[in-house]
Amino acid sequence: MSARVVVTMSDLETAVPLDRALEAEGIACELAASAEEGRSAMRRNQIAVLVLSGAARESQARALAEYAREHEIAVLALLEPTDSGRGETRLPVTEMMVKPVHTDELAATVRRLVDRRELQRRTGIAGESAPIQEVLVKIEQMAPVSSTVLIQGESGTGKELVAKAIHDLSPRRGRPFIAVNCAALRETLLESELFGHEKGAFTGAAERRLGRFELADTGTIFLDEIGEIPMSVQVKLLRVLETRSFFRLGGVQPIKVDVRVVAATNRALKDRVSVGEFRDDLFYRLNVLSIYLPPLRERRDDIPLLIRRFVREFTAQHERTFPGIAADAMQLLLKAPWPGNIRQLRNLVESMVVLAPGSEIRAVDIPGDVTEGMGTLLPARIAPATSNGVGLGAAEFEFILRSLMELRVQVEELRRRLEQRPDHGDVHVIEVSDTSSQVLAVPAMGLEEDEVEVEEEVVVYRAGMTMAEVERAAIEAVLRRAEGNRRRAAQDLGIGERTLYRKLKEYEIS
Repeated sequence: MSARVVVTMSDLETAVPLDRALEAEGIACELAASAEEGRSAMRRNQIAVLVLSGAARESQARALAEYAREHEIAVLALLEPTDSGRGETRLPVTEMMVKPVHTDELAATVRRLVDRRELQRRTGIAGESAPIQEVLVKIEQMAPVSSTVLIQGESGTGKELVAKAIHDLSPRRGRPFIAVNCAALRETLLESELFGHEKGAFTGAAERRLGRFELADTGTIFLDEIGEIPMSVQVKLLRVLETRSFFRLGGVQPIKVDVRVVAATNRALKDRVSVGEFRDDLFYRLNVLSIYLPPLRERRDDIPLLIRRFVREFTAQHERTFPGIAADAMQLLLKAPWPGNIRQLRNLVESMVVLAPGSEIRAVDIPGDVTEGMGTLLPARIAPATSNGVGLGAAEFEFILRSLMELRVQVEELRRRLEQRPDHGDVHVIEVSDTSSQVLAVPAMGLEEDEVEVEEEVVVYRAGMTMAEVERAAIEAVLRRAEGNRRRAAQDLGIGERTLYRKLKEYEIS
């Protein structure tokens, strides 16, 4: 049996019992006495998880963790109590635990990471970032039930991949999975495609035809771009969701079906409801369970991983060697706005593999349409308001939302620039409120820390602070505003409760 888990032997009192516990659960485990043994094990076998038993105290922990991440292997770091909060703990890891940890709890965590890697292997959903891990958690939770799911996200984020994963992990796997692109069909054709028609129902209907709902009976139907369906079809779709029955065009007998509905949209359905373009009752019927797929700019840490995966795919497909990507070109790709998201990145990598010159890709080789708009916060234009004002609120909301999503990147860039200056004593304030967030640069001019007056819901950023310290301060500010209510704080921060709980443990926030 090939090893699935590699455990470093830096802490034998932890490594040996974990090895026995995993073997007892049927998970093959290999102990590595050195960094070279660890890399060798990861090269030889299909490893799912690397456990750093000594974490920050291991001499080559970072090198091992980076090697694992490059090969899409989850990394679990075990910290000493005195390591928590130290700079050395900022390793590229998937999860951290602070010792002492009971062997059963540790084995359960490793088992969960192994299962998560198996889920990613089966579904093809790649990524190590917290947003994509939350998506995977939701897929695991939603797959076993038959409730309707609404997947929301921009074009190119992989909504159909998630829908297929929900189906493949559900009790309906092996049954039909029928996908319909609602935006690609005219109103009359869409109704016929969904519900079918009887012979003679309309001109050209020479024979009876089964609709997609009938074809998906006992399985799953995926309605992509659900926000584009006309009002007349929305009424009939609502009836199907309520009664699980419908009439074919020209038919008189109701057709009963057992179908799970998974819908997807790249538009804000709530905004369409507010302007009367989408039925509110249909929206609530669709939005029983909801998954938000983050755009690529919200998960930039996953870009190198996705590039490596696409390079492997296309070098094998086209039988080409790929010289690689220079550091300056990779920095451009990491900072690009990616309005087309993963689809755009995938197409770019394929073009680079096929058209790559004899040397590695440099910054000057990156097409201009990829880097367009990098000088601004917004990766895309905002549509102007209409004459009657409709859409103005949505545009303003989009502006604020996209600005906030880029705030973290901007603060990190600001920190780097200040560190390069001989005098970087400015005080920066990030104000957290219900309506806005802003960064204020206040020249210190000899002011002491206690001379800068800030309110309770204000995060003070000073040159030299790490993003972890800024993140901790932001979480504490939002918790104060939420009066300790973790669920409300998680919603305000735009993260899951599990992620917030992990952050509270990581930063030791009581």
